[in-house]
Amino acid sequence: MSQGTIFVVVGPSGAGKDSVIDYARRQLAGEKIYRFVKRYITRPKEAGGEDHQPVDHAAFSELAAAGKLALHWQAHGLFYGIPSETLDDLEAGRILIANGSRAALPAFRDVYGDRLKVVLVTAPKEALAARLAARGRESAESILQRLERSGELGDETIADLVIVNDKELSEAGDRFTDYVSARIDA
Repeated sequence: MSQGTIFVVVGPSGAGKDSVIDYARRQLAGEKIYRFVKRYITRPKEAGGEDHQPVDHAAFSELAAAGKLALHWQAHGLFYGIPSETLDDLEAGRILIANGSRAALPAFRDVYGDRLKVVLVTAPKEALAARLAARGRESAESILQRLERSGELGDETIADLVIVNDKELSEAGDRFTDYVSARIDA
């Protein structure tokens, strides 16, 4: 059985990570080798954004203490966790796709090692600002703070693939789906 791979999609808020992942989910529907990882997040389901497993802070702490998370981190006042089942899925040879965080990449590398592929989805700052404003979840000040952080982590050097999502979603989505699909034949 071949070794599985986990593709972690990272990038600044508003770049379209969730949209690119959802596009791939539709394109790869029915293919049993793929698993789209549902993160635990201390954010209510109603807050929008990605399809996630909402938990409160106490439940999140219990999951971490019980070893139910392969890794976890905090960002933007929320806690995020990747389920420990991802390790079993990799052993079974599956291809995993997860929404991650640039700041958490050292933890991802520690847990997944050479099974990890990092995909950076980004966009010009003007597009990021417009998308963040359209979401309606943050104040203008919060948006400005996110934009200031958007390039501070040396993004291009952290990624195995960089996708600039500044045109039609299908262009970025196809590029990502093609990259992920190529792992089956590798």
